[in-house]
Amino acid sequence: MAWSRKLLAARAAVGLTTLVAVLSVLTGILHIGNVTFEAIIPLEPYIPDAIQRTAGFTGTLTGFLMLGAAYGLKRGLRVAWYAVIVLLPFTALQGVVQSSPVSLPLVALSLLSMPTVALHRQQFDRELALSTTQLAAAIALIGTQAYGTVGTYILRDDFQDVTTILDAFYYTIVTATTVGYGDAHPVGPEGRLFAMSVVVFGTASFAVALGSLLGPAIEARLSKALGKMSDSQLELLEDHVLILGDGELTAPVVSGLQDSETDFVVITANRERVSSLSERGVNSFTGNPSDEEPMRRAKIGNARALVVATNDDAQDALAILTARQLQPDIRIVAAATDRENVSKLRHAGADTVISPATIGGQMLVDSALGGSDTTVPGLSNMLGDDSSET
Repeated sequence: MAWSRKLLAARAAVGLTTLVAVLSVLTGILHIGNVTFEAIIPLEPYIPDAIQRTAGFTGTLTGFLMLGAAYGLKRGLRVAWYAVIVLLPFTALQGVVQSSPVSLPLVALSLLSMPTVALHRQQFDRELALSTTQLAAAIALIGTQAYGTVGTYILRDDFQDVTTILDAFYYTIVTATTVGYGDAHPVGPEGRLFAMSVVVFGTASFAVALGSLLGPAIEARLSKALGKMSDSQLELLEDHVLILGDGELTAPVVSGLQDSETDFVVITANRERVSSLSERGVNSFTGNPSDEEPMRRAKIGNARALVVATNDDAQDALAILTARQLQPDIRIVAAATDRENVSKLRHAGADTVISPATIGGQMLVDSALGGSDTTVPGLSNMLGDDSSET
């Protein structure tokens, strides 16, 4: 299925990025710990010792940045794709500089990941939409760090072991995060007053930033538990069939679409049913089948057809009216629970309306009379272009 192939390609890019990130962190930690390895390619004559010693620290930092980028790829963010494209050459280069047996897989996997991620750029087209809280947290975090660094450097005479801008930056980090190693500390009254302000502003900004990051993650977990497809899955929907409701016809419709390898998604208000469908690998989420919001989330604008079968003709009519308003050109097939409502559903905007009771009765009559053809006239028109009432 086209949707499945896109999802598989996106997962491959995310998986490779995550593996590169983990390897980068592990190799960096091993080199930070002064673990000695026999170099595969001796680089001492060509690369200064300071750069080789720093490769472990930068490799670990790059690995953590790659983990963040991999999470962004999982959400389909374009900015995460750019970040991965920029970071992958660095992970490969750091592996070459380390030139040890444990860094060789890092180099190979980084080089392998570059074309894989680059070729699937179209899968990551979501813009980074930050909430007001997240923007405020980012501004507060950056502002506090800049305030602490510049202020500490200006007042460096009132601080012990602070002589450079790097020392000031280091002091601000350990103070704002409440680590407080004690090596750099204020010794004068102005320095102490300034240090207190850094503690207050720093802890507040870090708390706000942490809440803004954890809040969406917790919300995503709750959404999954409540029966909702992830945003990355919904973004990949295209040329699919949208099934509204969970009626008697849902099971055979789902089976038929699976057999035909057609992408589809089910919207139903029954959470237990969503859980059951999800366990079978069926794309579904909880929502009112007649509301606009679930239809928009399920990308009705990209859908090829709509099947309405809720076992409630009144709700079916409302769902048809809503869908027709959102997407006037989409083909709509509906099932009428009561035969007398067939014409009503068609007037509501359905292209094809079937009555399961009428179809079943006609097939029983044909079978009882020994007819060789038990195909119900008009049933084949469901997937055609002409309207029919069956």
